[in-house]
Amino acid sequence: MACRTGCCCSIGTLNEDNARFLMLALLIIIYLLCGAAVFSALEHPKEKLAKERWAQRIEQFTHKYNLSQDDLKNFLRNYEEASVAGIRVDATRPRWDFAGAFYFVGTVVSTIGFGMTTPVTIAGKIFLIFYGLIGCAATILFFNLFLERVITVIAFVLKFCHERRERSKDGPPQNCRRPSTGNRRRRTNSLAGWKPSVYCVMLILGVAAIVVSCCASAMYSAAEGWDYLDALYFCFVAFSTIGFGDMVSNQREMYKAQVAYRVGNFLFILTGVCCIYSLFNVISIVIKQVLNWLLRRLETPCRCPGRGNRHPRRNVVVPGHMRTRRDNSIETDAVNDSEADGRRMSGEMISMKDFLAANKVNLAIMQKQLSEMANGHPRQLGSSSRHNEFSGGVGALGIMNNRLAETSVDR
Repeated sequence: MACRTGCCCSIGTLNEDNARFLMLALLIIIYLLCGAAVFSALEHPKEKLAKERWAQRIEQFTHKYNLSQDDLKNFLRNYEEASVAGIRVDATRPRWDFAGAFYFVGTVVSTIGFGMTTPVTIAGKIFLIFYGLIGCAATILFFNLFLERVITVIAFVLKFCHERRERSKDGPPQNCRRPSTGNRRRRTNSLAGWKPSVYCVMLILGVAAIVVSCCASAMYSAAEGWDYLDALYFCFVAFSTIGFGDMVSNQREMYKAQVAYRVGNFLFILTGVCCIYSLFNVISIVIKQVLNWLLRRLETPCRCPGRGNRHPRRNVVVPGHMRTRRDNSIETDAVNDSEADGRRMSGEMISMKDFLAANKVNLAIMQKQLSEMANGHPRQLGSSSRHNEFSGGVGALGIMNNRLAETSVDR
């Protein structure tokens, strides 16, 4: 009977992971189709109009100067080749001096890739492959470390605000009396089980990204002569590392206060990319919670013997001493249920200390997970390892999910 229960739960885990993956893939496809329909409706008429105007200009130019359209098109193709090398009608800064090359490698390792500068020699293209392989990996690591420190700072600020709120509940001290033992114990228990909400972190990162983008847009609007909305559009394209290349900063030969502008451009792009990267990571957690909510609305309750129709709880993170007690015995659910009720939040996160401790063994865990997946023998869930929405995954996501699974409580 126990074997059948374990197999049912294991199969349910695999099915839930596959269902989450397929649902996300389906939603992304629908999202892409909707985006294509909207952009096609907005931009396609403008494209057709631009082509008609260009054809009229070509015809008028050939008639005015008595040229054949084939000769003019051949000349324009030569200009397109020169444009790839960085030659423009208006004077621009050199593309491959040291400052221009430094700007280029910055767009490479940050994965922005504006495309206004590209290597044309075979040696340069080969060197770019190996240079980008190491540089992009190192930059992604830097972004991850930046995210850890940002979340640590945000968690510290939110905890400080939570402590102040808890103290205010006790009321102002009267006659310099020390707070009672019951109040101190209640406050200690509240702080021990507290974790920052992912929604608060997302809000703070969103506000930070908006502030950085607005300040950078004001600088670009003044220095480049762009409209403010165009500058804001450039900031999102650059900071999110989309990098279309239709608008690129710091490309003129001369600027007013040129050194200050180039330093500000570098700092704004660095800060903006880090903020948007951190925001994207937190938003992905929220998207996963939405997928889990959708799956819970669609799933059929597991009717395994001995488990009843219990549904998994939301993402609840409990303190370490409660985690240890839960691992030792399963029969402590009823006791821990009452203790966890006051700290139940769907958006709580694990502490950064726990995450860094779990990351120390990420290579060994990744090798084991890859081996189990390759052999078709995924990790079985025992009686002490409960099934919830955080189980499964390979690599860093698997480590995070396993850690969340260990610190979760079943409803």
